[in-house]
Amino acid sequence: MKKTIYSIMGLTTLLVFNSCSSVKVLDSWKAENVSSINDKNIIVIARTENNQARIAFENEIVNQLTAKGLKATASFTKFPKLNPDEKVSEDKQEQIKNLLINEGFNAVVLTVIKDIKEATRTVTEGGYYAGATLYPRYYRGFYGYYYNPMSYSSFGNYVPETSTTFTSKTFVLESVAYNLAEPEDKQLIAVVTTQIENPSNITKVAQEYVKAITKSLVK
Repeated sequence: MKKTIYSIMGLTTLLVFNSCSSVKVLDSWKAENVSSINDKNIIVIARTENNQARIAFENEIVNQLTAKGLKATASFTKFPKLNPDEKVSEDKQEQIKNLLINEGFNAVVLTVIKDIKEATRTVTEGGYYAGATLYPRYYRGFYGYYYNPMSYSSFGNYVPETSTTFTSKTFVLESVAYNLAEPEDKQLIAVVTTQIENPSNITKVAQEYVKAITKSLVK
């Protein structure tokens, strides 16, 4: 059961953008007591105001945990009106704590966006000749070429040069897992920092993310 906890870190909070995505694990850490969460009641939280992203990623992680034999619940099913991305006042902190206690949750998997970077890139295509004529059949004899050299071409057709400019977005995310049954200084049991470039389809990105995180933690 020890390995089952490693898959809990596959969670992220993303908005929907076009283009393809690339998931890369930048860093990861796990405590010696990481397996202590295996028998806990886990609440999975995606901190984003985008409700579609929240549902997709929380569901994906819950499915992964359930398949590993852990007990996990997506936060949106228990607390649909909770906005995980809002600023939390002291009163709100106490409300959240009481909600978790009253519902019997003693472990948390949480992900937040730590940084978003934008970059403008230009891709250039064309600017070359294609479909050149094969030698030596085309050139035939010396005299024909000598009399009319400009009528012979080995370049083929010229493909005009075109440029496309687009803006890419890179997200840096931090996924953390806590065992709330432990003393406060021992509650943190795992941290994974991940970079995702240009996330597109939410479900596919979630699956890629879970796969990348699991691969980085399960040795």
